[in-house]
Parts: sequence; structure tokens; C-alpha cells
Amino acid sequence: MSTESNDTPATPPVETDPQVEAQADGETTEAPEEEPVVRFDELNLPLQVLAGVAHSGFHQCTPIQAKSLPVGLTGRDVLGQAQTGTGKTAAFLITVFSRLLKEPRRYQGNKSAPRALVIAPTRELVVQIEKDAELLGRETGLKRLVVYGGVGYEQQRTDIGDGPDVLVGTPGRLIDYFRQGVYTLEGIEILVVDEADRMFDMGFVDDLRFMMRRMPPPGERQTLLYSATFPQRVKELAYDYMHEPVSVAVSPERTTADKITEAMYFVGNHEKFSLLVGILRGIIGGKTMVFVNTKRVGEDLEFWFAANGMQASFISGDVPQKKRLRLLEEFKSGELPVLIATDVASRGLHIDDVSHVINYDVPQDAEDYVHRIGRTARAGAEGDAITFGCETYSEYLLGVENFIGRKIPVAAPTDELFAEVAMPRRKKRPRPDGSGPGRGGSGRGGPGGGRGGAGRRDSGRGGSSRPPRRRDEGGGSGGGRRDDVARAQTPAADGNNGSPSGNQAGGPPAEGAAKKRRRRRRKKPAGEGGAAPTPS
Repeated sequence: MSTESNDTPATPPVETDPQVEAQADGETTEAPEEEPVVRFDELNLPLQVLAGVAHSGFHQCTPIQAKSLPVGLTGRDVLGQAQTGTGKTAAFLITVFSRLLKEPRRYQGNKSAPRALVIAPTRELVVQIEKDAELLGRETGLKRLVVYGGVGYEQQRTDIGDGPDVLVGTPGRLIDYFRQGVYTLEGIEILVVDEADRMFDMGFVDDLRFMMRRMPPPGERQTLLYSATFPQRVKELAYDYMHEPVSVAVSPERTTADKITEAMYFVGNHEKFSLLVGILRGIIGGKTMVFVNTKRVGEDLEFWFAANGMQASFISGDVPQKKRLRLLEEFKSGELPVLIATDVASRGLHIDDVSHVINYDVPQDAEDYVHRIGRTARAGAEGDAITFGCETYSEYLLGVENFIGRKIPVAAPTDELFAEVAMPRRKKRPRPDGSGPGRGGSGRGGPGGGRGGAGRRDSGRGGSSRPPRRRDEGGGSGGGRRDDVARAQTPAADGNNGSPSGNQAGGPPAEGAAKKRRRRRRKKPAGEGGAAPTPS
């Protein structure tokens, strides 16, 4: 495996865009409240790109687009920071299409060499990028390809070998095809890394570095990194693999949207589901996303909603891709009113009209709180974000409030908010080895209740233990279990007479048990034919 070249010129610290107060040490001061209005037709974009922008219904740039496009269109590296839902995707796609149309292909080697590479951490985000690219790039004539796990492995492998101009994908599938030699990174002219901080959270950073080292070096390729947050580890990545990047940011000191109404309900584990149902029954005509920390809790919630006659579905990273896409389409269309999700779905989901986000569990990673509630109040709309503080996850609340720089308003739930809910017994789950029934019921005091609470009476650990073994069952080869029972039932050899179970030979009990054990031993033949050898 090749390593990074030692003669790569050192990259200077991040440069500051004069339009934005982004300092090299990572501190960013408040941006001006009045942002200048920038129209797309003022940016000297190719006519094909302007046509795609018009098809998308855009006329004026969002703040992040107005700040990053003038820099990116000149060929400079860009670090773009903005709240989720502010138009980062369109900003880097317009930059990519414009560069590829204005400049001729430089690499003349293998045809399976894409000119632009866009890497995103999740399949949902990749699908959304492709939808935006289809609108913005419909008149460009550039060949695009999307690859991600879960579907069409062989078809994607064939398509990527045909040499797309723009390749969009998740790190796992991209690096899989690259290691097989299906395509090469030697012709990359522009690289986009979306949600770079999420790459670290999901463990993709090593794959990302592996691919960056095999592209043209910084200075010979343009690199764009966009994300809602830029922790220090992402800045270090930029320092290593970008060339004099310009940092642009839109109100980074305000990490959540202004039009989100936040509330915190402190509630016991045993009351969480009752409160959730009561809140959802009061929401009419809106779309609600319910976020949980674990797959187990999400599955329990889906089961309990069905038992209470409510329509809700759960998606996570383990749900098959076709089902995930179907559920997302149903949620977008309004056919599915409630979508339960782990943090894999807190990024990259561009869903309009999400009226409420409910954090059933306080996120363990403070940054995930920002991305979760960012699913509502998109594109200037208003939304509500409600968080449940329970015994299990309240300890993470301080980290969330330190990250967003303020306290989440606390509200006291009224008695009317708590609904009467059915508490059904969950079917017993199989043990991991598939050998039989395992943990019964909903597991933790209702869906995700934690250490106790409602549901334990019906489905706690009493139904989860392994069935007791009968005394006359064999426990393995040689009847070892029966021997143990026999030993346990044999009186001590103290001269007292007890049960004759171990004294079949008529001798003392201990001697009878010993003879019984000796009879069960398999005698090995002493020599050829079983006869003992004659001593010489």
C-alpha cells in the first residue's frame, strides 16, 4: 500500500474569505445581519448550468451559496459551514458542473476515470444529491453515476467502468470498487466531501484518507468540504489534504435554525411512550420524525405504535435499502405520518413540511441534536423540536446545551398530554445463535424505557430466561448431567442410610456411586484384538 508522499508541499493555514469573519484559529465572529442579495445570473455561470438553475426554480442565492460560489468558481478550495437545509448541496454541484464545462478533460489515460468525485456518508444523502444533480445538471450533458450499498452491486460495477464524468457515492462502495480496479482516481479534478464531520462519526475517515492519497495532490485538484459543523479533527483533515482553503460560514454561532421552537420534557422512563402518544395524537396534518439512540428501541416503538392503532415505521442502517427508500417516499408524500429513525437518518434527508421532531432519547453525541432538529423548519418554514429527558439519557443533556451554547427551554407536561396506551406482550426474540427464545417482551420498561418502568410486569426478564432443564435430561455426551444429579442425590459417606439410588451393588452409597461411574467409562482396548500384551 502506498503512503502519502513526503515531498508534498506543506499546506498553509486556512485562509479567510474577506466576506466572512472566519479566523484561522477556528473562531468565527458574527456575520452581518444584512446579507447582500446575489442572483445566479450575476455569477458568470455556463448557460447550461443557468438553465438547470432555472428548472429548479432558483433565482437568488442563499447566504452560503452567495459566499461560497464566487470562491469555488475561481478554482479555490472551499470549507463551507452552514446550518442544514441552507443550500450547501446546490452550492457544490453548481461549482462542479461549471468547472467541468469550462475546462477540458486533463487526464487522457484509462476511460474509467471520473473527473469529479462527491463523497457522502449515508445512502439517503447520496440519493438526495443525485436528485438535486438531476435538476441542476439536466442541460450539461455530463454523465453522472451514483453508487451506494444495498442495491445493484453488479450493475453499478458495470456502469462505473464506463467512465462517468461525475461519480457520487458512499465511502464503502466507492473504496470497494476502487480496490478491485474498476475505476481510477488519477483523473480527479474536483473532490467534494459532504458532511465531513459525519465521516469521522461513522468511521469512514481512514477510507477517506486512503482515497485522497491516491488522487492528484492538493493544488492540482480542487477540494470542497461542506458541513454544518467543523470540529478540530475536520480542520486537521482540511489542513492535510487541501490547498490554501478559503473558509466561508453562515452564522456558525447559531447552530440551530431561528424558527425552531424547542422544548424539554423531563419524564420517567415508564411514562415516555404514554407522553409520546399523547403528543402525536395532538398533531394534525403534520409530519413527525421520532429519533431514538438504538435500533432495539426503534423496533420496540414501531411494535407498540401498531398495538395502539397508530401508523409509524422505523428505519435504520440495517433496514434493506429498497424498504428504506419506500418508507422515505411514503413519509414525503404524507402517506406515513410518523417516521422513527436512528441518527443514520438525521443527516441528508431533505423532506419538506416536517412539522415536529421528537427526540425520544437525548442524543449521546451533542452534534446529532443539531442535525436531528434540523429536519424541521427547512427553507424558512417553522417547526417544533421536543426532547424527552429521562433517567437513562439525561446525563447527555449538559453536553448538548454546551454545544449549542444555551439552555433548552424546559416545559412541564400536563396530565392531558399523557395518553392511555395498551401494553402488549412482545413476542419472544430469538437468541443470537438462533437456538431458541431469548429475551421476552419489550425489554426495557416499554420501548426504550431504560432500567425499569411500564412493561416490566408483562414482559420483563421473567420471560427471557432459558427454560429450566429437567433433572432427567442429558446435558451432553456421556451423560454428564445425569452423573451430576446422581452425585447430588447420593448421601454423604458418613454411615447414614439414605436413598438406594446410588447403591445398586449393595455396598456403601459412595462405593456404589463410584462403581456406577466406572461402568459408564468407555474401556480402551489394551492391545491388538483387545487382549492385554504379554510381558516379555
